[in-house]
Amino acid sequence: MPSARTDLRTVAIVAHVDHGKTTLVDAMLRQSGALHRGEDSDRIMDSNDQERERGITILAKHTVIQWRDTTVTIVDTPGHADFGGEVERGLALVDGVVLLVDAAEGPLPQTRFVLRKALEADLPVILVVNKIDRPDAQIEQVVSDVEELFLELDAKDHQLEFPVYYAIGRDGRAGIRPDELGEDLAELLDGILEAIPAPTFDPEHPLQAQVGNLDASPYLGRLAISKIAHGTLRRGDQVLWVKRDGTQVKAKVGELFKTQGLERVPAEEIGPGEIAAIAGFPEIQLGDTLTDIEDPRPLPNITVDEPSLAMTIGVNTSPMAGREGDKLTARMIENRLQAELIGNVSLKVEPTERPDTWEVHGRGELQLAVLVENMRREGFEMTVGKPRVLVRTAEDGKREEPQEAVTIDTPEEHLGAITQLMAERKGQMLGMSGHGTGWIRMDFRIPARGLIGVRTEFLTTTRGAGMMHSIFDGWAPWAGEIRSRQAGSMVCDRTGKITGYAVISMQDRGTLFVSVGDEVYEGSVIGENKRAEDLDVNAVRERKVTNIRSATSEELVKIVPPREMTLDQALEFIADDECVEVTPKNVRLRKNVLNTSERQKAQKQKKRGDAPKA
Repeated sequence: MPSARTDLRTVAIVAHVDHGKTTLVDAMLRQSGALHRGEDSDRIMDSNDQERERGITILAKHTVIQWRDTTVTIVDTPGHADFGGEVERGLALVDGVVLLVDAAEGPLPQTRFVLRKALEADLPVILVVNKIDRPDAQIEQVVSDVEELFLELDAKDHQLEFPVYYAIGRDGRAGIRPDELGEDLAELLDGILEAIPAPTFDPEHPLQAQVGNLDASPYLGRLAISKIAHGTLRRGDQVLWVKRDGTQVKAKVGELFKTQGLERVPAEEIGPGEIAAIAGFPEIQLGDTLTDIEDPRPLPNITVDEPSLAMTIGVNTSPMAGREGDKLTARMIENRLQAELIGNVSLKVEPTERPDTWEVHGRGELQLAVLVENMRREGFEMTVGKPRVLVRTAEDGKREEPQEAVTIDTPEEHLGAITQLMAERKGQMLGMSGHGTGWIRMDFRIPARGLIGVRTEFLTTTRGAGMMHSIFDGWAPWAGEIRSRQAGSMVCDRTGKITGYAVISMQDRGTLFVSVGDEVYEGSVIGENKRAEDLDVNAVRERKVTNIRSATSEELVKIVPPREMTLDQALEFIADDECVEVTPKNVRLRKNVLNTSERQKAQKQKKRGDAPKA
């Protein structure tokens, strides 16, 4: 007969980005006494540098608190659609979820994704309507929308009866009625103990522990984060390590750790239902199972949704290669990409025709940009190509491309401009609603390639006020040609340093990305042309000095500050024949073919229709 660990609960906090997951976990840590004095800071779980800089959660992480004689393990998951693989891994470790929804924004695309995954895993759900103190909160409407979402996702009868709590996560307050919040999170934490089932196990069942996440220690190497499904794991045990491909290896458990608050502490043994960090397996991967040698029973592999976007990463081939980074070779880049695959199941790396370039498949632009940013911070130099969508061939032989469900919140005055912007990119409006607050919400279905490079234009159109969220929404027939960028590029036609004299004559032609004194080379993209075609310019031209005084020589000419391109903006901006040179110190845009005459020759061939196939 199965037994239950009534002293344990394991729950994941899931939500759309910016709905307050990490802030709520902060409050839980404070009120449970898991933080020491002096550790009272914001977004404690976002320990990664990029997480703090971008203000989002990228990696799923877990912490443990004590509440009323019960050990509660809380898994904080990302809210951005690009990191859905982290969410799926997090759900493999838990027995229930807390679904957080913003009281003003309501359920958004990622809310649908995480809820669908939770319902498919038959996990019980607790709904928390967060940020109810917002002046534009629509509490009753949001609860109704979530109930409709459960019905749309074909929730089972027992899943439809979910408890609802209301909270102000920033203040650490929650309650069962929005007008009677408690002074702390006690009601919510008590509700977790009541609604989330205790982990069950069979006392007669042999050891079963599946790797749901990976970490690393500078002293012990790779750590396998595993939930013990059955049996007990002890330090020094001999176990059978069953890999994802089915191969079996006998191995010894080196060190065991369990989590207390934010710290890992050594443990002699870990029982069923608990999450352990296990050392001693240098090449262990996600989905591998540790089981009994005498009676091996491996668990099924963890599966995640397939990637929908691809981008090439290769050796830096620009004339400035090797000046700023110390990791330059193809072997170094390939080893780093293979190392990334170990801890990130939602990525794939495929070889290309060139031996020094690889194609990386992922969920979205942000996920791939985070990988490239991590590599540049580690000292890598590389060339990154334009993101492109992955297509497939349907059973009837026709091409299909991935679609995205897009939700846009914008002030009413931008309705026409947003509708035109999405229509140009083959987007279909599915619905529109307004709540009398001057804002409207629009739902679109659009080809994924139509969203590449759209965010900067969207923010410009809405003057920074609009919000756009998207998530993968299946496949549809190829929608035809989509023109993603209206403007051309300003391309430097020679090598040298940018001069003020040249900038003065160029700044009326468009927007520059470079400053006076910056080094450029032939083929560098130094700005955006106002017109649709590319413009070759001499950006290193110097003023000829003569002994003749000009009447206009004393005139003051203002140089407009350049638009500094971040890595994310550069990947959005580049055209099909362009790429990004990424080094630890700089992000430079360039043409794939640097030589001006060769590039012009290829353009003429393309216009005539006899260009060689790439």
